[in-house]
Parts: sequence; C-alpha cells; structure tokens
Amino acid sequence: MGENYILEMNNIVKRFSSVTVLKGVTFRVKAGEIHALCGENGAGKSTMMKILSGFYPYGEYEGEVLIDGAPAHFSNTRESSAAGVEIIYQELEVAGNMTVAENIFLGREPVRRGVIDKERMIHGAADILRRLKVDLDPNIKVERLGVGMKQMVVIAKALLKQPKVLILDEPSAALSEAETENLLSILRDLRANGVTCVYISHRLDEVMEIADRITVIRDGESIVTDERANMDKEKLIRYMVGRSLSDQFARRENSIGDVIFSVEGLNAVHPRTGKQILKDVSFELRRGEILGIAGLIGAGRTETAMAVMGVLDAKVTGSITLEGKPVNNRTPREVIDQGINIVTEDRRVLGLVPDEDIKSNVILSSLDKVSKVGVIIQNEVIRRTDEFVRKLRIRANSIDQEVGRLSGGNQQKVVIAKALLTEPKVLILDEPTRGIDVGAKAEIYQIMEELAEQGVSIIMISSELPEVLGMADRVVVMCEGRVTGTLDNRELTQETVMRYATQYSNSEVRA
Repeated sequence: MGENYILEMNNIVKRFSSVTVLKGVTFRVKAGEIHALCGENGAGKSTMMKILSGFYPYGEYEGEVLIDGAPAHFSNTRESSAAGVEIIYQELEVAGNMTVAENIFLGREPVRRGVIDKERMIHGAADILRRLKVDLDPNIKVERLGVGMKQMVVIAKALLKQPKVLILDEPSAALSEAETENLLSILRDLRANGVTCVYISHRLDEVMEIADRITVIRDGESIVTDERANMDKEKLIRYMVGRSLSDQFARRENSIGDVIFSVEGLNAVHPRTGKQILKDVSFELRRGEILGIAGLIGAGRTETAMAVMGVLDAKVTGSITLEGKPVNNRTPREVIDQGINIVTEDRRVLGLVPDEDIKSNVILSSLDKVSKVGVIIQNEVIRRTDEFVRKLRIRANSIDQEVGRLSGGNQQKVVIAKALLTEPKVLILDEPTRGIDVGAKAEIYQIMEELAEQGVSIIMISSELPEVLGMADRVVVMCEGRVTGTLDNRELTQETVMRYATQYSNSEVRA
C-alpha cells in the first residue's frame, strides 16, 4: 500500500483533552495531481494540515503519515519541509521591508566567500518567477505589492525548495477574479511540470475547475474521495454538509415597510489625488428590506458604505437621512448612536480583536449597555453574550474562548453579534459570507432573514451574484463609483445585473 501515492494520511485520530477532532481520517494524494480537500469550517482540515506540517508532532496523534511510501515522524515544521511538504497559508508570511528576491531566498541565501551573493540571488529569483510566468522585478520591496503578487512571491519561495507536495490553504480568499484566474493558470502549469498540489478552498467553483480528485471530510471523518469528473457542485455540497443546499435561499413572505433610510447625491473626492471615488450615488432602503449592492471590484460598493459610516478617506458631499432626519456622520460613534452599524469586509482586521475572548468582542461597540457609572457589570456582559451565542448559534467551548480560535463562520457571527448589540435600525453587511463554508453561509442567510422579519433594514454588499439574487428584495448595481441600476429582484438574472455592472446600460433604471 502506498506505492501509487506521494502522500498518505491513514486512519488519523487527533484529540484535544476529551474532544476527538479527527476520527480515523484517511487522505491519499497521487503524484502529479491537483487534489482538492473540502469540508466545512471545523471539519478538521486545519488540524490535518498541522499534523502534516509537523506543528502537531509525531506522538500527539494516532495513525500514520507516509511521504513517498516512507513513514514520516515529524517533530517540527522544519522536518516536514525537509521531507518535501510546503504549505502556503491564507495569511501570507512575507517580510514587507525586504525585496522580492530576499523573500524568495529567505533562509536559503546563496553565499560566496562567507557573504550573501546578491547577484546570484536576484538571478535565481528572476528565473523562478519566469517559470511561474510572473512579470515581477526581484529588486522591488514586497510591501509595495498587492495581495496577488505577494502570493506569487510565497509560491516562488516554496517552489525553490522543490517540494514533493505543495499545499495551498484558501489561496484565492483575498484575490480578485483576475488574480484568481492567474493563480489557477499557474497551478495548471505546475501540474504539467509534475508538481503535486493539495488545494483547500471554500470556493467550490474553483474546486470543480481545477481539481483532478476531491476528498471531503465532515465532522472529523472521511466522507468520500472521488474523481472530479464524478462530482457536481450540488453533490459536493451534500457530501460537505450532509444535506442539499439547493433551497438555501428561502425567500421571505414578510411585508416590507416604508422608506427608513436614504442616500441622495453622494459624491466623494480623494483629498490628495483629486480622483472622484463616488459620483452622485442615490438609493433608498425600506424597513425590513434586504437591499443588495452589486458590482465588480472597484465599483464603489464598500466606499459607499464607508462614506455612510464617516470613515472614507475623502471629501464627501450629499445627504444621508434616517427616518427623515439628517445623519450626522462626523465619526463612526455618532453614526452607530443614530441607529446605523456595519459588519466590515475584513472581519479579522476591522471587525474583531482575535486575541480577546468572545464576550469582550461582543460588547466592544456597546460598553454603555453593560456598564454603570463607568464600571462594566460582568453579569450583564455574560447575560448579553450568552443571549447572542444562543440566538446566532455561535459554536464555541465557552464565551471565554479566544475569537481567533473560532472557525471563520463563527467569527463572522461574533462580528454580527457585536453590531446587533448596538440595536441598529440599519445594518450594513459588507461581504458577509466571504471565506466561510457553505453550511455557515446558510446560517448567516437565516440570521439575515430573521433580522428582516424583526424589522431591521439590511444593506448587503456582495461579490457573489447568486447570493445577491437569492437574498435581496431589490438590487442596486454600481460601476466606477456610480449607480447604474436599481432593480426589483423579480426573476432578475445574473446576466442583467452584469450588464449594469459593466455599464452596458448607460442610464440608471429604477424599478
């Protein structure tokens, strides 16, 4: 057994105290293939990779790991790397103040007469970037690069070690559509050159496009391994969550009220460059309505939300009203106090304090609600947090658990809880399901439905058109900083939205 596989993890069992997180998982990868590993957050994928990387050393788990048919007993991450396993994590590890070449050769610098041979390092970096078909100056500082190019630097660094298995963990989570296409093209080239890849992603369209075979794990157990040709997206989702999600967008029948919030003639100009970021943006939101904002990257969707919240770095003009009264948005605190709040696009940087526990994060924007005479009342903190943990179905060991140790979906629920504790009349959700699995997405959608039924008005910004069409009552489409269409979501198609998103229609339509 093992002669046909470059990597095998057989009957892996991993426990944390009394909790068994891996229950006899088997995962086998053939040489020269792209093998996708799929599962919900919390399914055990990260634990498997930490075993494979040596983060959890041999002896802390049961079962066997084989590399090229030979037993692998890693004591640390260095031994795993030396055996030919390279893992590229979602949070890219780069040294921003160093050059591209210095990052690629970090820890493996060529030396001549006791001194780093910079010329050889630059030539070597240029050569590996050429192999990746990446046009990048090896002398440029990495801090000047976008996320897509930083990822190419990390891949180049990994390939320099000539790995037997290259593992990519959520590699496209922060990439644009064009950058993702470039990444997939590079992976195809690597496969053609014999490099074995493990691709871990929640983006199932990418999995179906790039993988040769797919393994699904659920609740710490192996569910299936099969050829991608034998899978379709619906079947893959069913394996991942144990049920079909074809009806995940259950449309509401609740009534929508009168206009509660309006934006009129919103313009924003960059203070230093003079570039116009927003151009006469106008829309209305009704009580209990879910209003989708769609558009391509750079359309101005997030900028509109930031302008409403008073945090956009620009000179903003126009009017914003809530329940007929002007919104004072000189500071985010003033906006929140008036009844508007936001769940930001980047939950880890802007939405959470990962090193703090759940209860500390939940009360962060509402200290006045859990304190008296400036003193925080711990019993009230516990009561409020417990209420939202139960209401939003946050899965955690306790409310004292560090938020950074939760799955992506549960982190997102904590951010939503933090916003809801402020009792908003209008809740802005910017990419509410980015980077979370299909099961957690369905739960977020259900939470949105329940909030709308309670009369909360929701603005949902999303790059996923099926999500927009599945959840929104109406859709505002933006392109290059302006609204190109306000569309009633009755039999609305992705093709229609894309026409407005690409300015094929030049006049705004209200429906």
